[in-house]
Amino acid sequence: MSGPPGTGKTTLAHVLAQELGCPAIIRDEIKQGMVLSTPGYRGGGEDLLNYPTLEAFFEVTRVLLHAGVTVVVEAAFQDKLWRPHLEPLMDLAPLRVIRCATSAAVAHDRIAHRVRHSAHRAAHADHDLLAALASGEHSLESFVPISLDVPTLVVDTSDGYHPGIADIVSFARESAMT
Repeated sequence: MSGPPGTGKTTLAHVLAQELGCPAIIRDEIKQGMVLSTPGYRGGGEDLLNYPTLEAFFEVTRVLLHAGVTVVVEAAFQDKLWRPHLEPLMDLAPLRVIRCATSAAVAHDRIAHRVRHSAHRAAHADHDLLAALASGEHSLESFVPISLDVPTLVVDTSDGYHPGIADIVSFARESAMT
């Protein structure tokens, strides 16, 4: 599960994992657990937990795939940082990419909502992201999707899921069965 911030990746990953009956491995949830174990943690800037989170995320994923467990993994998965970590997993399981997409306005509203309503999101610098979006310093269009030669499904999450959840589950199951 990939896509820019605010596109509904985490929500869809949990729905898909529930439908498939398998675990969801969520990068931001792993980081939040690390934050809880790091007294005095302050996010933003050069976040000292980003690389340990990346390592834990892929180690958990590798262990489960090596054991033959189907998993739904979710993170932004921008190409430059994430592809080198995903490529070795292709030897352990058939991979599929589901890329969440929505308009910049919807993504912005979702990010603003979680800033106001989720104290746990403070670990992920959503305040800084909102400021960068407002100033034009960052745009969701600058997101570089993962470029693996694997089946990819783009899901519009603007108002529900298009294609629908049944089609998304079928797409994921094709991967698990091959």
